[in-house]
Amino acid sequence: MKYLQLFFSFVQIGLFSIGGGYAAMPLIQAQVVEKYSWLNLSEFTDLVTIAEMTPGPIAINSATFVGIRIAGIPGAVIATFGCILPSLFIVSALSFVYYKYKGLPLLDSILKSIRPAVVALIASAGVSILLQVIFGGGAMNISHINITGTVLFLAAFVALRKYKKNPILVMGLCGVMGLFAGII
Repeated sequence: MKYLQLFFSFVQIGLFSIGGGYAAMPLIQAQVVEKYSWLNLSEFTDLVTIAEMTPGPIAINSATFVGIRIAGIPGAVIATFGCILPSLFIVSALSFVYYKYKGLPLLDSILKSIRPAVVALIASAGVSILLQVIFGGGAMNISHINITGTVLFLAAFVALRKYKKNPILVMGLCGVMGLFAGII
């Protein structure tokens, strides 16, 4: 039963995650945290971090991680296959349609109209993760603010946006600083 749940959960994620891995994060959270409670919100935040740092698409890495966590190696294979299966069919069909009708203005309009929804999905995932970092999963109250997480977020944001530092270096430094802050 858990294999079927894993497969169909990640088929849904693969089917509706238009726009890439960040757009898939709210869908993954809805399935993994809210619907099946395979992970709690803190573990989901860790999942996002691991999936982002690991080479490959975030949704596939998430499927593999959740699958292995829930049902071992067979679960990882089933969840990963469920995540990529819709893409195999959709990309094949879309490539046929695109090459056949690529000169039509209607197709260009359709593609342009999808962009705002993708941006909204990415923003939703970002805000969820930010709130988890700042408030640590607790109530949105000043007394629940995670000072270490907030300071590390702001420092990373400034380093990445203003000073254009290497993202891998910034993630590594934040990890080391977070570990150091947790030990003290």
